[in-house]
Amino acid sequence: MIRISLVIPTHNRAAQLVAALESVVCQDLPHDEWECVVVNNNSTDDTEARFAAFAAAHPDCSLRLVAEQGPGVSYARNRGLREAQAPLVAFIDDDERVNAGFLRAYLDLFESRPGAVVAGGRIVAEYPAGRPAWMSKYVEMPIANPMDFGERVRPFPAGRVPGGGNMAFRRAGLDGYGGFDPTLGRVNGELIGGEENDFFERLLLGGETIWYVPGAVMWHIIPPSKLTGAYFRRLSYNVGVSQRLRAEIHRRLPKTFVLEIAKWVATLLLCCTMPPRKSRWLLCMRLEISRGLFSKIKR
Repeated sequence: MIRISLVIPTHNRAAQLVAALESVVCQDLPHDEWECVVVNNNSTDDTEARFAAFAAAHPDCSLRLVAEQGPGVSYARNRGLREAQAPLVAFIDDDERVNAGFLRAYLDLFESRPGAVVAGGRIVAEYPAGRPAWMSKYVEMPIANPMDFGERVRPFPAGRVPGGGNMAFRRAGLDGYGGFDPTLGRVNGELIGGEENDFFERLLLGGETIWYVPGAVMWHIIPPSKLTGAYFRRLSYNVGVSQRLRAEIHRRLPKTFVLEIAKWVATLLLCCTMPPRKSRWLLCMRLEISRGLFSKIKR
C-alpha cells in the first residue's frame, strides 16, 4: 500500500531532474510504500525521454510522469496533489537531492500526530563551485533559503515557513484552503514566487500548526549561474514583487510597507557590523526588494 507520495514539478531541467531522482530511489522505505510523481510542466527539452530511461532502469520503484499544461509551478503542484495516490504528499523541486530517510521522516511525523496537516524539513545549501566570500547569511536567504531549527520535531518558529522545495501535507486536511494560487509562482523562467508562502499563510490563518521535521533533509544545489550580480538583483526585485502580490491578496499592503521601512532600519544597522563587500550585497538586496515591493505590477 502506498503510504506517501513524493511530487516533483519540473520544467526544462532534465539533467537536474535525473540527479534528484537518483536520491529519491535511495529512500529507506519499502518500495511498495511510496511513489514519486514527476509533473512535467511544458518542458521542451528531453525530460520525457530521460525520465523514461531512468524509470526503466528502476522498475522496482513506483515512478510516474504526468503532463501539466497550465503554466507555472503552482499549476504543477496542484496537479501533483490531484495525481498523488497516498493520503500524505511531500514536495521537492528538480534542482535538489534528499536524504535516504526523507519520506520516512515525514511519514513518522504525520502518523505520530494525527491532527498535523502541514510540515517542512531541513534545507542545506550546497555550492558545487564553493560558497562565495561575499555571501552573508542574510543575502543567502533569497538564493538558497537554508533552514535548520535544531534536532527535534517542533512547530516552525514564528515568522518562518517551510521552503517550497521541502514541504509535506496531509491531503485530507487541505479541504477549504484552495491549493497553490496560480497567479503566484514561477512561470517560464520568471522569478516571481511566493505561492507556497501564500498557501502557508492561509493554513496558519485557518489555525493549522506547521511542523518542523529535521529528519527530512534537502540539499538545495546552487549553480554558479545563480551567484552573479545580475541574477541576484533580478531575484531580489522579484522577491519584492512577490511580497506585494501576496500583500494585495491578503489586504495588508500598508502593513507590508511599514514592515519594509523597519527592515531598512535593521539592514542599515547590520551593515555597520559587516565587511564592506558583504554590506554592499545586503544593501543591494534591500534596495531591489523595495523596488519590487513599491512597483505596481499585474500578473
